[in-house]
Amino acid sequence: MPVLSRLLAPRTTAHAHCDLPCGVYDPSQARFEAESVKAICEKYQANDDPVFRTRCLIIKEQRSDLVKHHLWVLWTDYFKPPHFEKYPHLHQLFNEATKLAGAAGGKGTVDPAEAQKLLDKIDEIATIFWETKQAA
Repeated sequence: MPVLSRLLAPRTTAHAHCDLPCGVYDPSQARFEAESVKAICEKYQANDDPVFRTRCLIIKEQRSDLVKHHLWVLWTDYFKPPHFEKYPHLHQLFNEATKLAGAAGGKGTVDPAEAQKLLDKIDEIATIFWETKQAA
């Protein structure tokens, strides 16, 4: 091995089940944004002002995108094959949650009950997430 390669070679190898050592992922980020989606739906329903309602829709769509982003990060960066083996319904759960944040839910409706369904799915994901954290 050439001298330069030996000098630049890592001396220690770190191992993590995610792309960074644990502590950077948390489903509460998705939940926080989903709570905003639900609150906006409730405010939308309680107000007849068209300008206010338009602002609600714009902000709700932004928050729904953030929910999807935080769910996708958990789905693709935190959860690994052993998690999906132990929790075979996890892929389906993420799919349903992201659909509820998208056009089929958070972006496609102003019904607080639909927003609550999203919160419920996020809670299911969070339960699994915290179980995996305890096992790590």
